[in-house]
Amino acid sequence: MLKTRVYTVMVVLPLFAAALFYMPTGGWALFLTPLMLAGAWEWGALAGWGVAGRVIYAGVLALASAALWCLAYSSGGLTAVPRDVNVALFGASLVFWLTAAPLWMARGWRAQSLPVMAVTGLLLLLPLWWALVVLQARPLQLLALMALVWISDSAAYLCGRLWGRRKLAVTISPGKTWEGVFGALAGVALYYGLVSASGLVHSGILQGAAGFVIFVFLAVLGIEGDLFESWIKRTAGVKDSGVLFPGHGGVLDRIDALTASMPAAALLLVAFS
Repeated sequence: MLKTRVYTVMVVLPLFAAALFYMPTGGWALFLTPLMLAGAWEWGALAGWGVAGRVIYAGVLALASAALWCLAYSSGGLTAVPRDVNVALFGASLVFWLTAAPLWMARGWRAQSLPVMAVTGLLLLLPLWWALVVLQARPLQLLALMALVWISDSAAYLCGRLWGRRKLAVTISPGKTWEGVFGALAGVALYYGLVSASGLVHSGILQGAAGFVIFVFLAVLGIEGDLFESWIKRTAGVKDSGVLFPGHGGVLDRIDALTASMPAAALLLVAFS
């Protein structure tokens, strides 16, 4: 299993980095679109929809992304969407993660409603896809923001394995502990110091005390995104959302933390740039 995970990373990560740094914005958006649609397919499976329902849902996501494309090019290019549109899309994502998602998990909802699951999947996938498109204008900064989530996850895992005693959410993900959370935040704090000193982040809001607070906030959102997908999988009775990435599971398994953190990062950068 470990070898499979390593081999998958060795193949996927260079392709992802090459696309991020060398593709034009349109090509980058196209590169990400199949991943978003695969995520829609997996979400449909978690929601209990049949093949026809998942195909239709993926088609709806494709139409929504096409609408953003058309709006962008009518405004002058993929990064020229009116600020109000970006704020509305990323803001809707943040509102979900600050209100609906915590309540959903706290009350142990097992959503079976097609409209609820359809809208939720839309709020998870479309804002993330668009955030990655918008933030690609500064690829190194985007990579630094995504690495924040990966470092948080790795630090949480290591600290949880070494010192984990108090369960974070035993009914959602029994392996996660509060010690893991504190380790994740400590890892992110250290990472922010390194990133800030290296000059990898150029936006003023990501520097100084404000930048530190934002990094910690994004890490917390990432933990929430991870927990939320774990709860959805638990209610669906599956361990992984899919099998697209050998040893790692499906698309949703790889982007769970990003669905919560990256739209929030894009909102802050769009609103305060």
